[in-house]
Amino acid sequence: MDREAIKKLSALPQVIESEAAHRHEHSIETHLPFLQETFAEFRIVPLLIGDASPIEIAQVFTVFWNDPGTVFSISSDLSHYLPYDKAVELDALTTCAIVEDHPHDISPEQACGRLAILGLMRLMDRHGLRATALDVRNSGDTAGDRSRVVGYGAYAFS
Repeated sequence: MDREAIKKLSALPQVIESEAAHRHEHSIETHLPFLQETFAEFRIVPLLIGDASPIEIAQVFTVFWNDPGTVFSISSDLSHYLPYDKAVELDALTTCAIVEDHPHDISPEQACGRLAILGLMRLMDRHGLRATALDVRNSGDTAGDRSRVVGYGAYAFS
């Protein structure tokens, strides 16, 4: 844990430290193996988005934006528990909204972690970022059951 960075973020009024908030959250479990494989050493600042606006989230990102040692890794499922074909269709719309920089086209049903995505998207134009879809799939592509799937996407912002 990067305690120094956490202390710096705690100066923002929208940031609170809460171990309880992380107790049942599992997204870090999916990120750590990739980080461990990619970086020999690193420190993390796990953040969960609660009741915050995209502007407030963008302010959090901005604190470390110009630090060349900082990497932002944002996690969100896409569609939830739809039949396979409907999920593919909805996740394609979400992907289009991300890649084409249309944040208002992303509803809560399209990405449960959409607020973090929207916070990053607020910074796209300011920093000349473009989003690229790396891969979009759902649990029906991996687990086999296509009656109720969860969508996932990987996007790079550069």
